[in-house]
Formats: sequence, structure tokens, C-alpha cells
Amino acid sequence: MVDILHRVGIVAPAADVYAALTTVDGLAGWWTTDTRGKPGDIDGIIEFRFGPGGFDMKVVELDPDQRVRWEVVDGPEEWIGTFIDWNLSRTGEYTIVLFKHEGWREPVEFMYHCTTKWGVFLQSMKALVETGKGAPDPHDVKISDWH
Repeated sequence: MVDILHRVGIVAPAADVYAALTTVDGLAGWWTTDTRGKPGDIDGIIEFRFGPGGFDMKVVELDPDQRVRWEVVDGPEEWIGTFIDWNLSRTGEYTIVLFKHEGWREPVEFMYHCTTKWGVFLQSMKALVETGKGAPDPHDVKISDWH
């Protein structure tokens, strides 16, 4: 198994970052404008839709201002059964986000693409929380024909 790992510091309280991960408005503000579901409920399903497809996530853990964890229950075959994990901590003026997309069976070419796109969207989340304006799909940086 292989994982995608990122670390980003956001100049904001952990509660603001947590809200960007646990509310429809927050998620739609940095990942995709076509977001619906129950991101603040354990066992809630969140539907994320993009031009070429989408993902459904089941909320499996919520620890306010500290951790959010989702299981991918629908989407591309490579994603199903993987987990998205967000760990939040404070260092000075920063909320540090340790991001992990864990459980990939192998590092296929699609994983390389997703690694870069997660970086793009983490920067979008940082911008949303710090300035009030993110760059969610369809306004994100396109990196290939996969978007």
C-alpha cells in the first residue's frame, strides 16, 4: 500500500480549518462547487462532483479542531476503499494540516495525478480559510486532460 502525504500551514484558528472540512459551504469553497451531503455527521455521506466524474466519502471520524477522516465508498476504482485523513495541530500562528490519502494498492499513473491535484486543492483550502476565496473545481488549476 502507498499513501499520498502533504503538509500545509494555514494562518487561522484550527476551528476555521475544521469548518472548511466539515461543512458543505466550506468544502464547496475549496474543493468542488458541486458538493452535497452531511460532512459534519459520523457515517454521513459527502458527494463531490467534478466535470469528469466524482467521489462519495463516508465520514468515519470527527474530532473537533483536530481530525477528520473519510472512507472513499464510490468513485474511481483506485480510490474505493482508500481513506482521506486530515490531522490538525497548532504551531505559533499556524494550523498545521497533515493530509494523508492512504491505502492506494499501487502507485499507478492516476496516483501521480491525484498527488499533484491534492496539492493544488490544499492550496485552495489555505486561500479560502486565510482570504475567504478558494479556487474549487471548476476554477482550479488544470494540470492535464484528467483536470
